[in-house]
Amino acid sequence: MNKIVLRVFFGLFLFLPVAARAADFDAAGLSALWGIPFAGILLSIALFPLLAPKFWHHHFGKISAVWALAFLLPFAAVHGVGAAWHGLVHALMAEYIPFIVLLAALFTVAGGICVRGNLHGTPRLNTGLLALGTVLASIMGTTGAAMLLIRPLLRANDNRKHVVHVVVFFIFLVANAGGSLTPLGDPPLFLGFLQGVDFFWTAIHLWPETLFICGVLLVVFFLLDSYLYHTREEERPAALDPTPDSRRIWLEGKVNFLLLAAVIALVLLSGVWRPGIEFDVFGTPAALQNVVRDLGLIVVMLVSLAITPRSARDGNDFNWEPIKEVAKLFAGIFLTIIPVIAILRAGEHGAFGAVVRLVSDAQGQPDNLMYFWATGLLSSFLDNAPTYLVFFNTAGGDAHALMGEVMTLAAISAGAVFMGANTYIGNAPNFMVKAIAEQRGVRMPTFFGYMLWSVAILMPLFIVTSFLFFGA
Repeated sequence: MNKIVLRVFFGLFLFLPVAARAADFDAAGLSALWGIPFAGILLSIALFPLLAPKFWHHHFGKISAVWALAFLLPFAAVHGVGAAWHGLVHALMAEYIPFIVLLAALFTVAGGICVRGNLHGTPRLNTGLLALGTVLASIMGTTGAAMLLIRPLLRANDNRKHVVHVVVFFIFLVANAGGSLTPLGDPPLFLGFLQGVDFFWTAIHLWPETLFICGVLLVVFFLLDSYLYHTREEERPAALDPTPDSRRIWLEGKVNFLLLAAVIALVLLSGVWRPGIEFDVFGTPAALQNVVRDLGLIVVMLVSLAITPRSARDGNDFNWEPIKEVAKLFAGIFLTIIPVIAILRAGEHGAFGAVVRLVSDAQGQPDNLMYFWATGLLSSFLDNAPTYLVFFNTAGGDAHALMGEVMTLAAISAGAVFMGANTYIGNAPNFMVKAIAEQRGVRMPTFFGYMLWSVAILMPLFIVTSFLFFGA
């Protein structure tokens, strides 16, 4: 199957460049049926891991490719090979490659930093680690921060009876809400950055919501953890502690912090350095600053792999499977979302006019409360990165205009980032954290069991947040 898919794509690359300029089509005239492959791949991501986990584990790349071809081949037949080719190249060059290169760089660099030693998992220490991870999430990404701190947190608490709540709040804060302040923090915000949103825009405009949500969650966690620690006979005899406390904590692979600074510098450079030089790649412009950024990130990855002590990666159980899964799935997502974005940009005249009207008031102006909840609830079940892109384009898709409409872009950004924590499938690190916790012997809640936690804790908080910040 993989060979067949590769041959089809290779054939497209050989044949379609000649028609690259014939890429125009009437987006307003596109049927909503073109959104079926996009819905299909998102439903596959949501349901296969629950209903057929073994099949999904072995064939998720093939499933992603099938949905991509289910869009590309009929679209080429109906609207011309030029339109299909142009959409393919634009999705890969302008969005997918920068997206996956950044994720891979953060994943590689963070995977080379290993926290050694063990401290005792008291409520103060646990809250401190969650707060540290929350801050780091916007600096090194939710994936990087989660992979750096989840194992030390689990080691610190492996002599306690009740650990599930620690992991659940870790997902709430470190794997999601903490990444809301920079494009490095969470994939949806990096997609916004690629669309033209300024690097510091979310830090400037989203810090009140972030401070409120993260502050409340940290307080609630401290109170809950203190109750369990002091009243539920948490401590076990030292002889039963799988990893006894050590006198100190130290880091292996500290050189990767310098490489992390290089990642931040490269992303910032691409946002502020605009030499005005572009390369034409089959009709898609590739700006020099973006090419330099992506090539620089690849170099950072290679340097990290070359100079990081092997023991550091071994200590983190580092392997490429998580990033390979993300790469394969998002290749399908970025291709199948092409017609969805085109239809949404057609506004009320397009097949998804009802969606546009849902998030608009009677005068046709954006309803920020609806943008927050529509983006958030769909992010909970459909992965927050493509959901952000959908509503970004529903709101017009013009980054400069949306940065002027402060509350609309803030509502979309907040909904995508914060509500990615509502389910295991809302954001990529959620499942990764769950898997690591289960490997360490923590009996994590089922899909719906986890949702009981999010409904009980997050939903009331989001209701308050929506009316405090987006209700006016």
